[in-house]
Amino acid sequence: MDLPRGHTLRKSLTHAAQGLLMGAADIVPGVSGGTVAFIVGIYPRLIAAIGHGFSMLTALVRGRFGAMRRHGALLEWGLALPLAAGAGIAILVGAKVIPILLETWPHRMLGLFLGLVAGSAIIPWKRIERKNLPALCMVAAAGAAAFLLTGIPAAGHSATPSGLRVFASAAIAICAMILPGVSGAFLLKAMGMYETTLHALNDGNVAYIALFAAGATAGLGLFSRLLNHLLRQYADLTMAALTGLMIGALRALWPWQTAERALAWPGEGEPVGTVVLLAAAGFAFVARMALRARRAERPETSGP
Repeated sequence: MDLPRGHTLRKSLTHAAQGLLMGAADIVPGVSGGTVAFIVGIYPRLIAAIGHGFSMLTALVRGRFGAMRRHGALLEWGLALPLAAGAGIAILVGAKVIPILLETWPHRMLGLFLGLVAGSAIIPWKRIERKNLPALCMVAAAGAAAFLLTGIPAAGHSATPSGLRVFASAAIAICAMILPGVSGAFLLKAMGMYETTLHALNDGNVAYIALFAAGATAGLGLFSRLLNHLLRQYADLTMAALTGLMIGALRALWPWQTAERALAWPGEGEPVGTVVLLAAAGFAFVARMALRARRAERPETSGP
């Protein structure tokens, strides 16, 4: 039975609004678009759409047009297209605003991001069913590795990153779309590629954007299958690793660092009080989102 045109339009506008929320979340280090998808109740459908979309693209590249049409028929276009449009608009707008905020209030913004990521670490931690010794050891090992890796000096903003680095950074960061609690923007920030990517978007750097998009497409397709396998077979250890990575990588967001990424104490006259308040507000905001996401995590009974 065909749906009335008005009903279909309302659904499309709703999915576009959901895409706006997800895009806004993904552009801010510390907030996960996957968490937003859980809260608004579209996470299972989103994962299915990503899977069919990548399979359709793979079939097209291989010249298997029959398989491409089959996956295209299974892809929920009424969800995917409005969602992608909304997310794209939010990312483009955020790319204009956030660099200005970072340049104007660098310590305060990093404090806010620090609180957002610290609150997000609750999400994978809560998803560990058995918090036994192996899980705790995984948290500690992943946390130590992330702490050390995010202490490696990053290239300056004026430096041009290599094509391989752009491709790999996009492939890794895009995984946040399918993992509630992990922020793609945060991963870019930890890898020293966040500001560079925002500037490329604002400057219309077609070569950079195309390479980044290629890496994101490859990462979303390949890593999604690997991560889905890990979540099915080793759910607790995978969530423990994510928890440790997020906690250890908080080092990248410490507001006071030297040019070589060495941690430092705030100097005299620094806005310590404001930074602490913003960090606390960010933590409370994402912790609240985490609670709502857990309540929303249930099988969907409604259709598209």
